[in-house]
Amino acid sequence: MHRTGLIAPLPPLSARMHKLLVLGDQDDAYATGNLQRGGKNTAASDHAWAMTRAVAADAARVGWSRAAFLQVMLDGPYKAGQHARTLQHRRGYDKAAAWLQRAWDGAQQYVQSTDPLTTRQDFHAALAAFRSRIECTPWKGVASKTDLRNLIARMQICARAGSWDHTVSERDLAERMGCSRTTAHNSNQRLLHAKLLRQLDNGSPTDGARWMLISRLPSTTSHHWSTPKGPEAGGAMSGPDVRHPDTGADIDSRTVGQLMHLDAFAHHGLGSSGLAVLAALSERDGQSLTELQASASISRPTAYRQLGKLKTFGLIHHDGELYHLSPTALEGTGATTDDCAAPVADWAESAERLGTAGTAERRRRHHEAQRIHWRHEHVRLADRRRATKHAPLPHPAVAQPQYVRADGCAINPTTGEVIMGFSVSSDGRWIWDDGHDRYMTNPSRSPFTM
Repeated sequence: MHRTGLIAPLPPLSARMHKLLVLGDQDDAYATGNLQRGGKNTAASDHAWAMTRAVAADAARVGWSRAAFLQVMLDGPYKAGQHARTLQHRRGYDKAAAWLQRAWDGAQQYVQSTDPLTTRQDFHAALAAFRSRIECTPWKGVASKTDLRNLIARMQICARAGSWDHTVSERDLAERMGCSRTTAHNSNQRLLHAKLLRQLDNGSPTDGARWMLISRLPSTTSHHWSTPKGPEAGGAMSGPDVRHPDTGADIDSRTVGQLMHLDAFAHHGLGSSGLAVLAALSERDGQSLTELQASASISRPTAYRQLGKLKTFGLIHHDGELYHLSPTALEGTGATTDDCAAPVADWAESAERLGTAGTAERRRRHHEAQRIHWRHEHVRLADRRRATKHAPLPHPAVAQPQYVRADGCAINPTTGEVIMGFSVSSDGRWIWDDGHDRYMTNPSRSPFTM
């Protein structure tokens, strides 16, 4: 393999990829913390590989050639190519070029297997395909259903932004999801581990962090991929590339997004499982208990418990073995049935009966108090940094006015005592007099310490 000559001007990368190429991953958006067996830390090499693949994918999209990519990474002064240049210095050009070619070939194959998003309509089509896969994925357990809320909230933000990149703070996300900030943070970590989400930066004191929602599978593949879970026996973690058989999961994500922030669906109220039951019946009304278990991804005892609550409120009724939504159930208004003589009038009344009324308002007030405190703290810290920058501490060798008397003698400003052995030069600096035994034992002593 040999170096290529000079190349023609290249098509520009996207703004985010250009920043990644030139400055590197300043926010650790592509960092990983893998640790191989035996204790060898591969986090640095994995980080470099992820950055290189990201730049290669965007370069392939805009029309770079492989030779141009290799020359930019190896011959340019760019941060993203530092690992490749180090590899070239240690093991030679052929090894570095082979490493970059593997990154380029994998990125090019990925780009060719996915549909390009050239217009806003293309993005919304891709988002609709991603939504359909989310709706047909089994989200089992409390943590997984919290992750479902997280993804649906982010899909709503992305739909308005018209891009997979979006900006949201953890507090705003928690209010959209109807949970605490800690719960939202833990959900973010699970989605980051499952590679359904990527954090692009840490935000600023006035703006939330920037994120990227990742649609991992092209629209032509199966939508039955696993949901992120916690550690299982043996330390195995499920991932989105693990296929599941068709479980019958099927919910209406728009119903979840419409209702999940309400007090009635707080943790100690109907919760995520009650929300899943309503979303499953909203997608396909008239299901049996067994069908609801599959479509809502809940256990049989949970299905019994949630159906009992919803029947008591008049939000659903059953006809034989099938359960149906009341005509205005999604608005929170129940209907009189054999199981409900006093139906609820709205979701606020449901929250009152469940004992969760006011949860969202208390959460908002708490978050607003935290925001106000942080804004005041940020102003205080900024003023402190500004004062330190504009008023640096004086150099200890310069004689300050409070230490010099009118006749030129050095004095202690606290006691007025004359300090022997010091005088002031014409440039305003202290002069040490070696003839005074008082300071000979400690030559580093200055009048500032008196």
